[in-house]
Amino acid sequence: MKRLLAFPDPVNEAAARTVALGVVGLSVLALATGWAWLLGVLLYGFAARVLTGPTLSPLGQFATRVAAPRLARWTRFSPGPPKRFAQGVGLAVTLAATLTWLLAGWSVARWLLLPLLGAASLEGFAGYCVGCAMFRGLMRLGVVPASVCAACADLSEHYRRLGAVVD
Repeated sequence: MKRLLAFPDPVNEAAARTVALGVVGLSVLALATGWAWLLGVLLYGFAARVLTGPTLSPLGQFATRVAAPRLARWTRFSPGPPKRFAQGVGLAVTLAATLTWLLAGWSVARWLLLPLLGAASLEGFAGYCVGCAMFRGLMRLGVVPASVCAACADLSEHYRRLGAVVD
């Protein structure tokens, strides 16, 4: 059971960006067609990825088994805890949109997809993870202890890989 609920650390950025592009596609499809039921698909995907990483997520499985291996030359890795936090933020936004749809209708709920679409677009197209930036900010404020992500607390190795001189 512990293995089932494990989240990858580190996370393959090519897979993370592929998942984000899948979220973009589903969000655009929901907005363009009015198919509010796609919120359920998004909700399941985020919940599965928060709980098990790519294990129980069809989109996560596609990203890690099909897309990422084909994008191997662009493979970079980043720490897992910020990515899991980002999936949690996506889960919270999608849950809010789903509950809004059920209580107030699609005409109100669809507006909640816009921040999700924006964040997923930044991740998928530009490689900028809004949830990861939020996680770093929470670490700086002391809300998230350094023990949650040692790699995030000590960025010297990250900067060395980028070619910077770190004392």
